[in-house]
Amino acid sequence: MMSWFQENYGAAFANPILQSVLIVWGAVIAAKITDIIFTRIFKRIVDKTQTSLDDQILQLLHRPIFYTILFIGFSVAVKTAGLPEYLDFALVGIFKTITILIWLVIVMKGLVVSMEWASKRTTNPLLQQKTLPLFNNLGKIGIGLFGIYFIFLSWDININGILASAGVLGVVLGLAAKDTVANFFAGIFLMADSPFKEGDYILLDTGERGYVNQMGLRSTRFMTRDDIEITIPNSVIAASKIVNESGGPGETERVRITIHVAYGSDIDHVKKVLVSIALANENVLNTPEPRVRFREFGDHGLKLQLLFWIHKPEIRGRTVDAVNTEIYKQFSQNNIQIPYPTMKVILPK
Repeated sequence: MMSWFQENYGAAFANPILQSVLIVWGAVIAAKITDIIFTRIFKRIVDKTQTSLDDQILQLLHRPIFYTILFIGFSVAVKTAGLPEYLDFALVGIFKTITILIWLVIVMKGLVVSMEWASKRTTNPLLQQKTLPLFNNLGKIGIGLFGIYFIFLSWDININGILASAGVLGVVLGLAAKDTVANFFAGIFLMADSPFKEGDYILLDTGERGYVNQMGLRSTRFMTRDDIEITIPNSVIAASKIVNESGGPGETERVRITIHVAYGSDIDHVKKVLVSIALANENVLNTPEPRVRFREFGDHGLKLQLLFWIHKPEIRGRTVDAVNTEIYKQFSQNNIQIPYPTMKVILPK
């Protein structure tokens, strides 16, 4: 039977064209089977998970895998058909290029989906809605460069010279835009390190205080108490000392007011007056309660310090003004003297 089959059909199956057709059909069947596995078997597995990311990734992958198997079969069929070398090279190069382009598109879509999914489930300030386009674009550029590299390889193109030229061009561009690059990386590090965030009340080295209005990748803007917006390059901020008054467990802040009273004053009475003044102010917190500390014996009076907490950093100025005003009034009413330096000059007779 086998000998009869070989005698009648052996010559036909030895035909390269027929073998190529069979390989194509085999590739189509294999691709279809793989597609069924992905759409049915793996679909049941990912449906059991709680996250939707794997469903989206599976939806993206099953078609590219189908076409990849198909184009691999086409390439093998072209090799088997015994076509002229130039035609063989062109067809295989086209199949490889199409396959690479398909995967480029799918990987880019997978990057966008993954970044969107991660940004909704992380508290990292580096990965947020306004920075997603940046990382998506950087990722697409990187994926595109790898894709171009593999396309060149599929056509047997030597890219060593192109890589050398690109390296020189990158150095030139880096030197020309070093300030912009420094601000860019400083912005990324600031978002990753999070010394402050939008809405925080900060104090600059130069003495300005205000709210962080907007954090960008090149610069940071904040609004001062004079309603003036200041824009500072991120590289400058990264190298500066900045006091974040909104940092810590909350926005509450302790205020210290130093007072001198004359020697001979009733310290206990002075402390009660100061604490009552602080408690009477609506901006002062009752918990922790205000307190007074006797710091030192000064050269012209007793040095006391009133300590109390306020709700928010921005009300510090008006609270200190109100408390100081009330201290002056209450000291006058209670005959508490505030000493000041005096000098006695003795003239010779």
